[in-house]
Amino acid sequence: MDGVSSKRPRAQEVVVETPGSQSSLHRANLERVVRAVRLAGSLTQAEIARTTGLSAATVSNIVRELKEGGTVEVTPTSAGGRRARSVSLSGDAGIVIGVDFGHTHLRVAIGNLAHQVLAEESEPLDVDASSTQGFDRAEQLVTRLIEATGVDRSKIAGVGLGVPGPIDVESGTLGSTAILPGWTGTKPAEELRERLGVPVHVDNDANLGALGEMVWGSGRGVRDLAYIKVASGVGAGLVINGKIYRGPGGTAGEIGHITLDESGPVCRCGNRGCLETFAAARYVLPLLQSSHGTDLTMEGVVRLARDGDPGCRRVIADVGRHIGSGVANLCNLLNPSRVVLGGDLAEAGELVLGPIRESVGRYAIPSAARQLSVLPGALGGRAEVLGALALALSEMGDSTLLDGTAVGALQAATPAFT
Repeated sequence: MDGVSSKRPRAQEVVVETPGSQSSLHRANLERVVRAVRLAGSLTQAEIARTTGLSAATVSNIVRELKEGGTVEVTPTSAGGRRARSVSLSGDAGIVIGVDFGHTHLRVAIGNLAHQVLAEESEPLDVDASSTQGFDRAEQLVTRLIEATGVDRSKIAGVGLGVPGPIDVESGTLGSTAILPGWTGTKPAEELRERLGVPVHVDNDANLGALGEMVWGSGRGVRDLAYIKVASGVGAGLVINGKIYRGPGGTAGEIGHITLDESGPVCRCGNRGCLETFAAARYVLPLLQSSHGTDLTMEGVVRLARDGDPGCRRVIADVGRHIGSGVANLCNLLNPSRVVLGGDLAEAGELVLGPIRESVGRYAIPSAARQLSVLPGALGGRAEVLGALALALSEMGDSTLLDGTAVGALQAATPAFT
């Protein structure tokens, strides 16, 4: 009798667990579809099926359920010349905020979960100011945009924050940086979270530039790319298999500190001849000061080069060749399919892209060079703040989003789905 009775509970457990398993599977499929749409902004149902691996029938049923629950919006569109339905998250399902601290600016954007930017503003920022003053300015600008758009603060799902320096992955601490020296050792996400009272996710500006271009710009449709940002420093945001690669300490992508000349200028990192000393604005602009004055900016150099100034064109071509040497190293190590150039330098177009490709062709493994496309960023100076929005979108939980809709209420009232 003991042997028989010991088997009965197991049989009963199977019966009890089956409906629960069906419910869990359905919930997982709901979250899978919501996540795919949330990260992409909008997808057709066929694209959702390809992205999630779910059948077309399952996707159709889930989209209908999400639409009835108010989680998604469905609009007519076309794909490949055929009628289709585009699925995006509901515009009033939630709000995300992007904050980008640059070397000379602060930029803030507010967007909804349908990837629509509702408001955006930037203002000059004195990088020598203390971190407290910087966060005061950020808090004020965020508050001003929230009031201007009439956003309900209760709908803020999260904030993405970009800073021009390495972030320790474990502690969230800003590492040593010559760009924001007064901020070293601070915890930017924690500071802004205490001020705004919502979740804040932080990353360095190059990674956010990569995210922005991957979601909205020149990186769309590829899963392996490098975003190269040339400004006061030189950094790279690396995307491997569709995800930002940060490394265990958060310092992956410091392409600016690849050594090009062991006898070259001393870099801010303490080494000699880093790529940064041949390409960053702080090292390049002095080359032109004797002929063009001390007020010259990288934006001005690009503008003069496009207008035919021979000195500026030569400097930009040299910078392009040096960047190309660093990109060739990336090609040999990681074999990305696309490199996107950001920052003011990208506005030089083929004046800089041509020399980059020339160096890649000379120094990269031929097979890697053939597979690589080098493009200018499509977002300009907005790449980082839009990447901050993308970071906030990627970090928010789909479960919370579903629980706040009629779908969540339906699931709570229904023990199992078939």
